[in-house]
Amino acid sequence: MSVKVVQENSTLQIRFSLSLLDGTWVEGTQGDETFFFTLGDGTFIHTLEEMLIGLEQGTTAKLTLSPDAAFGTADAQNVVVMNRADFVENSEQEPLKVGQVIGFDTPTGQEVPGRIESLNDTEVVVDFNHPLADTVVVFEATIVEIL
Repeated sequence: MSVKVVQENSTLQIRFSLSLLDGTWVEGTQGDETFFFTLGDGTFIHTLEEMLIGLEQGTTAKLTLSPDAAFGTADAQNVVVMNRADFVENSEQEPLKVGQVIGFDTPTGQEVPGRIESLNDTEVVVDFNHPLADTVVVFEATIVEIL
């Protein structure tokens, strides 16, 4: 019986965690929970998928990624000042607050998250950088099954 090895476009069942250098958990599976995906489908960034190629079923890999290899560095051009009047606030919603993440529709119909950096009576400053920009992350994955 041959050993299964992860290849480009493999469909995988994995257990994984994404955490900060200090061990703070960001996301992943928990306990015996597993996650299914196909390499190249955009579920994970390319750097993480490349790490999995060549691994055998049953193995675990751990990779520490610099900001450039993970979610990039923050770009000042991704911080936008918007008119507060463009935000619909009503009594049924929570009022806008610093740190709040809001989904914004792009012209192509995609939704992108933006985090409120600051606000006043007339303006809202929104940061569209990835929340993990400028952050070193640790990705650990166990290949449970190669389908």
